[in-house]
Amino acid sequence: MLLLLLAAGAAYALAKAAPLRGEWNPDEIAPGVFVIHGPTELPSPDNQGFMNNPAFIVTDGGVVVVDPGSSVQVGEMVMARIERKTGKPVVAVFNSHIHGDHWLGNQAVRARYPDVPIYGHERVGPKVIAGAGTEWVQLMLSMTENATAGTTVVKPDHPVKDGDIIEVAGLTIEVMNNDRAHTDTDIMLHVKELGVMFLGDNAGHGRILRLEGGSFPGNVAALETALETGATVFVPGHGPSGGPEVARRYRDYLDTVYKTAQAGVEQGLSDFELRPLLVPKLEPWSKWSGFDIELGRHINGAYLEAEAAAF
Repeated sequence: MLLLLLAAGAAYALAKAAPLRGEWNPDEIAPGVFVIHGPTELPSPDNQGFMNNPAFIVTDGGVVVVDPGSSVQVGEMVMARIERKTGKPVVAVFNSHIHGDHWLGNQAVRARYPDVPIYGHERVGPKVIAGAGTEWVQLMLSMTENATAGTTVVKPDHPVKDGDIIEVAGLTIEVMNNDRAHTDTDIMLHVKELGVMFLGDNAGHGRILRLEGGSFPGNVAALETALETGATVFVPGHGPSGGPEVARRYRDYLDTVYKTAQAGVEQGLSDFELRPLLVPKLEPWSKWSGFDIELGRHINGAYLEAEAAAF
């Protein structure tokens, strides 16, 4: 009897979780460009793991999707919103980086369009195969108390790198990467005809993002490169879209943290001594979601990077 109960419990745990709650209407940020701005808090049972900014571009030649979300449930919501806007097929998907809150929704797109190409940085596929995909599935299950159950790994299958130009659905999409920024797998997408820049998690807007395995000066450089394109609409990985200020504000946050860390290293200070010097400088970002969670990690990470650069 006990074995039967355990088996039944395991089967229940693996059953697909309920659809995403909420209406989640897309915002048209440029002609034919829609962003579903997700919550800015961390994944939880309340938000069912939805936290990023899935986007799609509707053209005469089809639909291009960017970062379809953190689970099959989020991906299915994105597909439903696309189908409300147009009957045109999805012809391409782009994943901005390795973090699964942006790409685990691939599963829902691929279920509807089995042959759709999914583009991602050339390092993403190998990392997913090496275990990052499974780790993200398990992390989302844990943080949401199984609200993302039923999600499986569908990785990008079209590797891209800096400077690649993808012509699809009548659009010219320039892929931008500078080795290490938010991670070592980031791509930013400049849609030239529309003046739209998808930043991925190289920027949050109203949200401070973790930076593990990336680089403070590298992330600053990425955002400066994005600004140099002359794009007029910027989509962050988390938080509201807007104009160039989206990239500038996050660049300035990262730059402030790193330059303070550099000065501290030069003066022989310890990382814990930086906090009282840094907090007043960061007042403009102090109310952003994630600020209190990430600040200590950012101080430590920036200090270690500045210390390594000094030798």
